[in-house]
Amino acid sequence: MNTETNILNILGEQIKLGERKEVNFDVANLHTASAINVPIIIERSKKPGPTVLFTAGIHGDEVNGVEIVRQLIAKGINKPKSGTVICMPIINIFGFINLKREFPDGRDLNRVFPGSKNGSLASRVAHKLITEIVPHADYIIDFHTGSSGRFNAPQLRIVKHNQQLRGLAKVFGAPFVLYSKNLNKSFRTVCNKLGKPLLLFEGGKSFHIDNIVTNTGVNGAKRILFYLGMLSSKFKVSTPKKDCVFIEESKWIRAKLSGMFKASVKINAKVEKGDLLGNITDPYGKMNYFVKADYSGYIINVNESPVVYQGDALFHITKKLIR
Repeated sequence: MNTETNILNILGEQIKLGERKEVNFDVANLHTASAINVPIIIERSKKPGPTVLFTAGIHGDEVNGVEIVRQLIAKGINKPKSGTVICMPIINIFGFINLKREFPDGRDLNRVFPGSKNGSLASRVAHKLITEIVPHADYIIDFHTGSSGRFNAPQLRIVKHNQQLRGLAKVFGAPFVLYSKNLNKSFRTVCNKLGKPLLLFEGGKSFHIDNIVTNTGVNGAKRILFYLGMLSSKFKVSTPKKDCVFIEESKWIRAKLSGMFKASVKINAKVEKGDLLGNITDPYGKMNYFVKADYSGYIINVNESPVVYQGDALFHITKKLIR
């Protein structure tokens, strides 16, 4: 555990115990030559302790994650009674400005880690994050959303057989924990290789802020800080309404026809095999195809697009659970 010395040196700045400071995570100017200030908010207690890093906005269109970290800062949850909290609400500032998932060079930041000092723009941002910020963290929580109109139930994603992450996931208290492999060149993969425990939170969809998703993320962050002895005593910690459902296997139900789509089942719902999930119609009233559940499970993702094509993912359903 990094209980650091009295002075934290980060991005050329020095932050003493008990200090608050904003440091600038700048990599490049805009094409207009305008400088971009990308603040990282660092709050240090007078009492030494672990360092927690909250990140969001790896994908520029995933604004709900940004909102979660914003609330942690606005409400003062990031002011620890021991240790240090580092908040990075927006990593991909270039995508966020344009409300696009990727960088201007077309690259997905979450597929270029650990990056390169002299590589593409996305690669340079990844490299700076890994070399300048991550080494200071003991724990990382990275907030994401679903993409392309697909709404994710609030969930954590961790690798299987990692008891530390499983324990932290239980503390966080999201409704679902999905076992998923670390993807090549992703932020999660590189942090794992560096021995930095990372919880990846998914919830909601791109270009959208949902109150339930936001509250789940904020409350989960508070529980983690409380568990680590870092949460200020002025904040209360709620108990999750339900125990986490750990998911070992899940499957997408895909559209068998193209057409106008409407889901009739809500996110988080438990369905039985044969239950009606939604329907696909044509614009002329000649066809009405009913989408039904192939097996029983929980709905953890719903496609909210009004128009779908054959083969599009419609519903993500849990298939094998672990209690």
